[in-house]
Amino acid sequence: MEKFCKSLLIISLLCLFVLTSCKKGRTYFPGNLQEQQLEVVRFDSAFIHADTTQIRQLLTDWYSRYPDFMPVFAEDILGVDVSDTDYLAQVIPQFLADTLYHFKETNARVDSIFSDFIGIFEPAEKAFARLKYLYPDLQIPKIYTFVSGFNASLFFLPNEDIALGLDMYLGSDYPYYNQVVYRYQMLTMRPECIPVDVVSAVLFRNIPQVSTQGRLIDNMFYRGSVMYLLAQLVPNEPAYEIIGYTKEQWDWAVKYERDIWNLMVSNKVLFETNRLLLSSYLNDGPFCNEISQDCPSRIGTWIGWRIVEKYMNRNKDISMQQLMLINDSELILEESHYRP
Repeated sequence: MEKFCKSLLIISLLCLFVLTSCKKGRTYFPGNLQEQQLEVVRFDSAFIHADTTQIRQLLTDWYSRYPDFMPVFAEDILGVDVSDTDYLAQVIPQFLADTLYHFKETNARVDSIFSDFIGIFEPAEKAFARLKYLYPDLQIPKIYTFVSGFNASLFFLPNEDIALGLDMYLGSDYPYYNQVVYRYQMLTMRPECIPVDVVSAVLFRNIPQVSTQGRLIDNMFYRGSVMYLLAQLVPNEPAYEIIGYTKEQWDWAVKYERDIWNLMVSNKVLFETNRLLLSSYLNDGPFCNEISQDCPSRIGTWIGWRIVEKYMNRNKDISMQQLMLINDSELILEESHYRP
């Protein structure tokens, strides 16, 4: 009896190990990586609390302290020629005092919600440590935070640093968003979306698409591969958050995955290059009209991610770096044995 109990215990432990291993999938990084400290420049605070009676002196100071950011902020956000400091000195006080477009109230909310960044960038710092392990030569960008007047959430500066518009991350329920964006866009306009958005932007910026054929299937696998890598970099984030879905949207896609795939195959869209069709399957929107009004947008990216995941789980010898260099979409599809 004692021998039987010991055998049963061993079997139970083995089953637990197998279940845990299946849940975690492949591991690409050592467990002792040190977080990659991000340098965050709080231009939003300097701007919001500017003494506008001293605006000309402040402009001189800002152009000196933020030489890479300030010209872009002036021209692309405020719409003022970088050399026209006289006009800029008029625009900034108006921007800060504005109540018609709710900038003053919005800036105050930014100042309150983002009074400090403790914990906000921690997932991104862990992700960048993993990314540097894979790509040691990759430069981690400096982050400039600013307020945009609902004009921009994230963009790259000419020197590859990132500008982050904090007024676009005030929460999906922020009432003034109704006046400037569509409802489906509000889903990812939350503070907790910042780390994934930053890391995702760096991936798409630094890992180019290898295939040049421009077919739907090629774009699906490129974007799906980036999503697969992103999921490894931020393993504690729910999968639906990584792609920018709600849990309900993710569950819908899982429920109808076979139907979606069968429809794509029967309609022979995988090798299409039509831009409107590609946009419907790959770009953000209220839904994917090629499938149904219940189908979440970017479903092509989602399916691509599912296929890449199966491919990588079946090909343990393929590294993450090798995955990103594969330009044979048919090979990935065939060797994934994808059968939803």
